[in-house]
Amino acid sequence: MYRRILIPLEHSTYDQVIVDHVRQLATLCRSSLLLMHVADGWAARNQRSLQLRESEEMRVDREYLETWCATLRAEGFETDSLLAGGDPAAEIAAAADREGCDLIAMAVHGHRGLQDVLYGTTANSVRHRTMVPVLMVRGPAGGKRR
Repeated sequence: MYRRILIPLEHSTYDQVIVDHVRQLATLCRSSLLLMHVADGWAARNQRSLQLRESEEMRVDREYLETWCATLRAEGFETDSLLAGGDPAAEIAAAADREGCDLIAMAVHGHRGLQDVLYGTTANSVRHRTMVPVLMVRGPAGGKRR
């Protein structure tokens, strides 16, 4: 059913929730996984246009992705990683199309009302930018960035 699943990771406690969920789905479907993180610091957003070196933020994010990849590979999953910089929703939607993914699986925070307006939701923006199905799994309240 799903051959390649894109899993955007945000380097927070929510990542465990979505990876645990997708492990089961990928096992049933024999899916390959593409783990992605979108760095959104100034250097990451301007790296290509200004031809900047990889920032410390991006180096840490790359190591984080590779740690997750190694864990999943050790469990038998075919796993790749992708580190991007820029607007998270735009980068996720573009990667899903470019990388041939047929599902985007994301953890969501569950903001409501005014919090949604103030903080926005990457998942909501992604679903409006892509024709690839988006699976949203709600993480626990109070998830923290690492």
